[in-house]
Amino acid sequence: MLAKAMVLEQFEQPLVPHEIETSPLAPGEVLLRLTAAGVCGSDAHMWHGRDPRTPLPLILGHEGIGEIAETGGAKRDVFGRGVRPGDTVMFERGLTCGQCYYCVVRKQPYLCPHRRTIGISISSAEPPHLNGCYAEYLHLRPNNHLIRLDEDCDPALLVPACCSGATAANAVASAGIRGGDTVVVIGPGPLGLFCIALALDAGAGQVIAIGTRRSAARLEVCRAFGAAETIVQDDVPADERAARVRELTRGIGADVVLDCSGSVAACEEGLQLVAPGGSYLLPGVATPVGEARVPLFEAVARRHVSLRGVWVSDTSHLWHAIRAVLSRRHPFELMVTHRFPLRQANEALQALESRQALKAVLLPSA
Repeated sequence: MLAKAMVLEQFEQPLVPHEIETSPLAPGEVLLRLTAAGVCGSDAHMWHGRDPRTPLPLILGHEGIGEIAETGGAKRDVFGRGVRPGDTVMFERGLTCGQCYYCVVRKQPYLCPHRRTIGISISSAEPPHLNGCYAEYLHLRPNNHLIRLDEDCDPALLVPACCSGATAANAVASAGIRGGDTVVVIGPGPLGLFCIALALDAGAGQVIAIGTRRSAARLEVCRAFGAAETIVQDDVPADERAARVRELTRGIGADVVLDCSGSVAACEEGLQLVAPGGSYLLPGVATPVGEARVPLFEAVARRHVSLRGVWVSDTSHLWHAIRAVLSRRHPFELMVTHRFPLRQANEALQALESRQALKAVLLPSA
């Protein structure tokens, strides 16, 4: 069977339509007919060639949801439930070895040195070729953990849980948010929105969202997600932003800052928003962005501040994000602003790059 796919052959050049033959399934493998594929900010980084993990040619897309078309023998999801053709499933995008120190001892498989990722680091030249979600079908390996979905939900709303949602879940879990904490979220994109939702679910007393003037419409969505305060950073000098955060926290500062911007400048400035003893986390840094100049004594050591990276996620975080969407406590329908058929994947990337889209989703069967 031939499957349509949009392939990145050269950096910063339009994706090229291909028809790729599906491969026979080995035991434990699954052929998934994709119903929705998220267009992630990381996809734009890869299109530009900014991600050192990107091989060419590549089928972009690491956010996917679909219906099982075929299985290589009996197959179960992470809850031990059998899956069969016609079932809707989501999958863990990362492939880990399951044997190394990080997989087995630390129980942090996202740190596995052998980790590879669907739509990021597995070329379409490598069998079974259908290795990304900008396609009609996706060939999943035995170690792509599955979650069968029995609830009715728009697949376009669920698909961002694969990456933005799962990474946000890892960030919120790593932050150790306590009841009543003040959380600042920098960067009001899909990652930031998931951080707002999950921080509130974790018991945060208030969330403050910060973005640029270009993000004004997105900051309104942050309010709909439950942000108590939004700050347009272009309109307020840095010292006044810090003063406003202290004003909202009885002079203390934020217990947790979740920096979803991926910006060096945001990190250099944002540390002054953290209360002594608080935490500053960086879930937004997904590619090399340069070096930050941080006064370690004044900003970190003397104030006992925890500065922490957040690297991707594992299946537990994926499930956490899926549950947040299915709970319907938050208006995830406001996040997905643009939908495109597969053949318009280039237009979807452009809508993301131009910031016309808050979240763009491809509908491969449309």
